[in-house]
Amino acid sequence: MNNVKIPAIMILITLLSASLAGCIGNEEESNSSNCSGDDLKIAFDLKDDLTPESIDNPSRIADYLCDVLDMDVTIYDVDSAALAMEALRFGNADIAMNIDGGPAWVGWNAYNLEVLAADTKDDGRAFYNAHAWVLKGSEMELALNDDDENTDPFALLEGKTSCHTGWLKSAGMLMPMGFLIGNGYVNVEGDLSDTETLRTTINDYFDGSTGKGNPASIPVSGGLYSGYAGALECLSDGHGDVAFAKDSTVGSYCANDDATDNAEWCLDISQYVPLPKFGSSPSHSVMYNEEVLAEDKEQAIKDALIQMKDDEEGLAILQEVLGTDAMVATNSQDHLGTYGAALENIPGISTKYGNAFDGGTALSDIKSTITIAYYLAEDSSADANAIGMAERLENDLGVNVELYDVSSEGMIIQALRFGNADIGFMEGGPAWIAWKEYNLQVLAVETTTAERDTYYNAAAWVLANSTMAQYHLDGDETTDPFAELAGKTSCHTGWLKSAGMLMPMGYMIGNGYVNTVGDAEDINSLRDTINGHFDGSTGAGNPASIPESGGLYSGYSGALECLSEGYGDVAFAKGDEFSTVHKYCDNDDSNDNSDWCLPLDQYVQLPAWGSSPSHPIMYNPETLDVRTRNAILNSMLSWNDEMWVEDYDMNGENYTGCYNTVTNFVAEIPQTQCGGEILSTVTSKGYGLAAGNSQNHLGSYSDLLSAIPGLSKYYHDEKYGITDAQESSLVS
Repeated sequence: MNNVKIPAIMILITLLSASLAGCIGNEEESNSSNCSGDDLKIAFDLKDDLTPESIDNPSRIADYLCDVLDMDVTIYDVDSAALAMEALRFGNADIAMNIDGGPAWVGWNAYNLEVLAADTKDDGRAFYNAHAWVLKGSEMELALNDDDENTDPFALLEGKTSCHTGWLKSAGMLMPMGFLIGNGYVNVEGDLSDTETLRTTINDYFDGSTGKGNPASIPVSGGLYSGYAGALECLSDGHGDVAFAKDSTVGSYCANDDATDNAEWCLDISQYVPLPKFGSSPSHSVMYNEEVLAEDKEQAIKDALIQMKDDEEGLAILQEVLGTDAMVATNSQDHLGTYGAALENIPGISTKYGNAFDGGTALSDIKSTITIAYYLAEDSSADANAIGMAERLENDLGVNVELYDVSSEGMIIQALRFGNADIGFMEGGPAWIAWKEYNLQVLAVETTTAERDTYYNAAAWVLANSTMAQYHLDGDETTDPFAELAGKTSCHTGWLKSAGMLMPMGYMIGNGYVNTVGDAEDINSLRDTINGHFDGSTGAGNPASIPESGGLYSGYSGALECLSEGYGDVAFAKGDEFSTVHKYCDNDDSNDNSDWCLPLDQYVQLPAWGSSPSHPIMYNPETLDVRTRNAILNSMLSWNDEMWVEDYDMNGENYTGCYNTVTNFVAEIPQTQCGGEILSTVTSKGYGLAAGNSQNHLGSYSDLLSAIPGLSKYYHDEKYGITDAQESSLVS
């Protein structure tokens, strides 16, 4: 555990607190005269209006433990949980009681403090589970219950309207957002030390407080839709699509034995569906410092606390002072583990808990060395901007950055799998394998146009006089254009091409239009499947249903020419805003159109199959922590706004350097470290980067590819040669 430097003001506060140590009121009155054993100091955050006669006065605990343990027990007055942790660290208190989950987690992770025991809740558990609640029939519920591993209900939350219990509430915000951030569904953009970054992150990812007329996506305390009841009401009333609450919320408000006790806004209980839990939120803890508290003393205190429920006086103290019916023995990992795993992903969490991380800890620092898997050419001049990228990251983040030289997409996957690299640039196909087989995740994605597109849609093109076109345009739900493709002659762009073969065949196989012919583990079965479903290469005199690379009717233009000249009945190509038809047959100057083009109205696009992704940057969430990940992302995204200028006139002066188009500042850094220069060479199209996540970027593509017989095996074993090799090749 790293040592933490404590600011002088914190030390001063601690010393002042120490001067207040002692029981509430007069020490002689608080301690029984027969308590002559070891000292026991209990750190406790006292209420301002507390009196010696108050029923919730913790001196009752001191007196009780004095009698049971024969120890001289005093209450060490602290005015925050952060100071309670300080008291344990420096030995000013032996145990701290009534510690909430957040500061308990800080104490455990930052200071190696441990949990001794914990309060129980109404149901006897020392925790409750945090869930996302959705309505039956929603996209999320259907994805949860469709028995398809490729559909992910959490990925569908993006763009929906969220109902949180309140700002920085555990089950209502911290745990779900920590889970979503930590698992790559949500990327944090902004200052990672500022809690307000979480607010903008929520508003960017979800539909926000204005969506669907929702007045309270993040409600103010005590306001409309606040608390557990409010979040569930927000969902029930249709203002939101998902409510973040605890496992017992629906039962508490909508499943009472007497239906008249249910909230008036409740739907039938069957309408509420919980998604898998985010984790467990802990009850209040009793904590200690194992370096200070002797083991036998620790055990005696634990036994006494647990046994309080078994006698009348002890039970009354538990209920009236601590608000619980019992304490149970536990430990830090069991009590705080899943909660902490979520909390550590929340930006600015240290601020919430009294800047407990001042001075720096392992929880707030990013990795000291970041490694990028990148193919380096033999020509060193071609690698200038890859090296410039590493140097720029070093300058932005203040850490060492290294390049990990790879010669294949498979090596990138292996480097990320085994922790030899932190991020890697790869294509869509290997990214799909990396995601589905090894749980690697998308960090950022390349933009492929000046409009910052990150995908293109794949579609089937048919002629206007075809049955397929008529069925598509007739407005009749009973006529299906895709069903009419059986027996027709197909025009593919080439063997195993995305838009020209894999995506349309994946769609038709996955949706039951096409039955696979042959071995489901052999990629060559796809050729037999195509020839079996369509008319094949001999149909209609078509010499190239599945053309050879570079041969007749190959590529996007070839597939469309195949359709235009009547050799084929359907061409598989790009659709929508990336339309192959418009690229070749709808130029401003008609002389630029291909000579085989028909009039534009002769081409009809059937509904798109799905989206083919741009090249992503991938990472391994098991080896790259969320703070480092987001620091890398924020740095790389800032490069989009930079361009290299020479003798640039600004305010009457000429500048040469890296010009930021947002700030209008010219930085005097090497050209190879300027954002625009980096992106122009390290990305495939030279445009830039955008934040991304795996499901949104690869989801529809993955759904299609997963249906192709033998594709996963072919990609894994043959095309990308993925092995268990862990060789390392670092380039300074």
